[in-house]
Amino acid sequence: MDLDFTAEELAFRDEVRSFFREALPDDLRAKMIERRHLEKDDIVRWQRILNARGWAVPNWPVEYGGQAWSPAQRYIYQEEMALAHAPEGSPFNINMIGPIIARFGTDAQKDRFLARIANLDDWWCQGFSEPGAGSDLAALKTRATRDGDDYVINGQKIWTTQAQHADWMFALVRTDSSGRKQQGITFLLLDMKTPGITVRPIETIDGGHDANEVFFDDVRVPVENRIGEEGRGWDYAKALLGGERSGIARIGLSKERLIQLRALERDLAERGMLTGRERDRLRRKLAEVEVELRALELTQLRVVAADAHGAHAGHAASILKIKGTEIQQRMTELVLELAGPAGLATDAQAQANTAGEGWVEAAAPFYFTMRKVSIFGGANEIQRNIVAKSILGF
Repeated sequence: MDLDFTAEELAFRDEVRSFFREALPDDLRAKMIERRHLEKDDIVRWQRILNARGWAVPNWPVEYGGQAWSPAQRYIYQEEMALAHAPEGSPFNINMIGPIIARFGTDAQKDRFLARIANLDDWWCQGFSEPGAGSDLAALKTRATRDGDDYVINGQKIWTTQAQHADWMFALVRTDSSGRKQQGITFLLLDMKTPGITVRPIETIDGGHDANEVFFDDVRVPVENRIGEEGRGWDYAKALLGGERSGIARIGLSKERLIQLRALERDLAERGMLTGRERDRLRRKLAEVEVELRALELTQLRVVAADAHGAHAGHAASILKIKGTEIQQRMTELVLELAGPAGLATDAQAQANTAGEGWVEAAAPFYFTMRKVSIFGGANEIQRNIVAKSILGF
């Protein structure tokens, strides 16, 4: 939908679309279309192509490599990236820690980290969730005790995505337990090579290894690696998570998947693999998802318009997170339905029975791994509480 984009914005869309079409390597495009696992090197390679173009970190301040794009241009850029089947890069680098350092970091931290973050010279992970402190993040217990020019950290993080690849972690730790649980939390930057850090893999039901447990045993972190003031980490975390939640909606990605789903449905029907009744049922479900996606897009565009006038998204970010992740999960359910029993086969069975149809092999793993999107970034149940408090005053 063009929805009142200006002539300049439409010209910008054409420029972005042309760049993605020409610059994205064919092997990466194929991996994305077939839902195959991207290696770390794949993401780094694409990020550096974007960085060479000056588009690696468009949401950052201009002085640190960002683009002076309008909210509408940022929206167009994200949508076109998804429609081009381009990898999203590392969200921990680009959308989370980079903007936080740019906004709250010291000059020394900005000089040390920002250029390396943009180019993925350093790979970052997020040390927030703990056993018993996931959605209730403020209940975290990992302890950091001041010892001269260092903090000494003891505790555990869990569900730490891509910690096995990470050079650095941004983490929330407790430095004071005397006040409310949101107080006394401090935001630290941890070198993952520091003695006392142990990373243990968590293999998920789809057979992948993306999540990890991370343990800290007397880990010493220099005070100079603290973001902002001691005890104000909760404020910095809220700034970080507000951007994460609106990004989790991934409307462009869902639009791209809807296009693929419609193409799959047509292909299966033409090959006689769907009965008339099955096709009618699937087409109805696809239409229902499209209606919901268009409604969500209008909400996103209202947020874009508000942003352009300096207004805060507020509870709209939570609404985008809730509905966006629900639609993403609906998409995976429909893919699995199209795959049928073959989508639940073992790897060997799938390769024998669905040669050349990688989407069938990927259907079940894709379905299972997408169960997490309604949990990370703040569980949808928590987001509903945020919306209720904002609108109804509960």
